[in-house]
Amino acid sequence: MFVDLFSPALLGNLKLRNHLVMAPMTRARTLDNVPNALMATYYEQRATAGLIITEGTAPSPNGLGYLNIPGIFTEAQVSGWRNVTESIHRKGGKIFLQLMHTGRIGHAANLPPGAEVLGPSAVAAAGDMVTASGPRPHPVPRRMEEADITVAIQGFAQGARNARGAGFDGVELHSANGYLLDQFLNPRSNQRNDDWGGDSEKRSRFVLAVARAVSEAIGADRVGIRLSPYGVFNDLGPFEGIDEAYVALAKELGRLGLVYLHLVDHGAMGAPPVPQAIKDALRRAFPGTLILSGGYDRDRAESDLAADRGDLVAFGRPFLANPDLPRRLQARAPLNEPDGATFYVPGAKGYTDYPTLD
Repeated sequence: MFVDLFSPALLGNLKLRNHLVMAPMTRARTLDNVPNALMATYYEQRATAGLIITEGTAPSPNGLGYLNIPGIFTEAQVSGWRNVTESIHRKGGKIFLQLMHTGRIGHAANLPPGAEVLGPSAVAAAGDMVTASGPRPHPVPRRMEEADITVAIQGFAQGARNARGAGFDGVELHSANGYLLDQFLNPRSNQRNDDWGGDSEKRSRFVLAVARAVSEAIGADRVGIRLSPYGVFNDLGPFEGIDEAYVALAKELGRLGLVYLHLVDHGAMGAPPVPQAIKDALRRAFPGTLILSGGYDRDRAESDLAADRGDLVAFGRPFLANPDLPRRLQARAPLNEPDGATFYVPGAKGYTDYPTLD
């Protein structure tokens, strides 16, 4: 059955103007981790998306592993984000905040005083982290103790409350791409042998505890989650039993009543593609909305929606370079190419200066 990508859609109780989702993309434009007017302009330019999911935003100081990423744990950050949500809502758009704790992906040089790099286990990620003084090797994280885990769960819940206070329509839990939630799921980074590690059920416990706490804080109908089962970003990758582990996790997330599952396939970026059979199994396991993501164009998006492989489709870099992406796709107009040199640098260049069709 044909599905019009540009027709209105439902996400739980939210009415979206179309089936297009702007995927979360780190842009590193904050000042002291506080959202600013330039960021409000950037998101407002893209308000014709059915749903915007913001860049990864730390629920607590320990989650600020990268330079110049935003947080949602201070009054100034809440106020800065409120300017963003108000600009989106004035345009009739909907916006979710992505809650991202970077876990072991970080460096003390990027963290505020008193914060530290934590992880499920004391296992460093390969590679370097960019700091103000240049690239530095990822440090060995401090293994999270029971108290640290409790604090982290509470931090996600409070971050969700702060997001609602800032006017967001909901939040997305970033359990993909090798960050803290994903680190707990993967035996490469989670080498614990207690109740938070070992078999896949125990490795899933932290993700489910966070999802439960956030759902209790703001309502499960305002909570989505992002998963990247076959992703290799940040020194993770597929593991033995991965398919069964993720299907079981999706079932439990569905029982909690989360409004959506955002499934990322990094096959277009060189990672092992997620087999269609696993995507189909996740579709069956999770009763809420399924957002598809990973290298989509208009034709493939409409094809997968028509085949009932998902309910909404997320676009990343095309939205980065094309503020009016829905209009361009609908008109089959040429797309601007993104400027990779400006992805993570300060200023308006490569951020708010991409031309529209007008």
